[in-house]
Amino acid sequence: MSIGNRLKIAICGKSGLVGSKLERLFTSQHNEVIGIKIREDTSALDVAKQIEKCDILINLSGVTILARWSESYKKKLYSSRVDTTKKLVDAIEICKEKPKLFLSASAVGIYDSAHSHGDDSTNFADDFLSMLCRDWEAQANRANNFGVRTVAMRFGVIYAKEGGAMEKILPPFKMGVGGKLGDGEQMVSWIHIDDLLRAILFIMKTPDISGSVNFTSPFPLTNSKQTEILGKILNRSTFLGVPSFAIKLVFGEGSRVVLDSKEVYPTKLLEHGFVFDYEKFEDALLEIVK
Repeated sequence: MSIGNRLKIAICGKSGLVGSKLERLFTSQHNEVIGIKIREDTSALDVAKQIEKCDILINLSGVTILARWSESYKKKLYSSRVDTTKKLVDAIEICKEKPKLFLSASAVGIYDSAHSHGDDSTNFADDFLSMLCRDWEAQANRANNFGVRTVAMRFGVIYAKEGGAMEKILPPFKMGVGGKLGDGEQMVSWIHIDDLLRAILFIMKTPDISGSVNFTSPFPLTNSKQTEILGKILNRSTFLGVPSFAIKLVFGEGSRVVLDSKEVYPTKLLEHGFVFDYEKFEDALLEIVK
């Protein structure tokens, strides 16, 4: 699929960090971008009318994962991802002219903490976040039944100037009260927003890529190492840190997002020749804080 031709691209979750960046990128290349809003009472037929004849459908729906997970919030996490994705794929089934490509978000939270993971790893965690990701991907993968090339984008921690992880991390470091989270030994699999956007363009142009794809830099690192690099680049002390119990007090079960180890590698992207602009955390961070 040539990105050189004008495409009609539908994005569900267009107002978030990734969606808004993608919209700017696609419109700068003279593509038509439409936003899909799905509420509880939106029917699959309504969605089908919106995505009919679109070339690419991108699903980025979901409330923020970095929050305190009460039982009611867990329901929101689930419905905003799984139920929305089900509705999108039900709509794909109805369409006469279906999208050629369905890119649906997922997360490295699907994986366990005990192993390292390429794209084909099936060592999944036995927790709520992994179950959420598996159900989310299962709904997305139904699009394969209708002849639509489907990619589950397993995002690592996203770093950007405009938001993502840096929004939470930078302020305490700038005030000199930043430090490692928990024991700091947990592996962090991360990606710079520019590489994430370029990887999406790359997949659009590479018809051989389908299934699960890890959107992570080839060089994951420990939270301690990350903290050390942050301190060095910002010229701030990093000795304070936040103990695990304090993070658990604030986020409850949601603390797993920052305390669990995820060592993940972008095997499919690398095998197909994708080149990262920001392989190393130092380079990504320098670009963000400069």
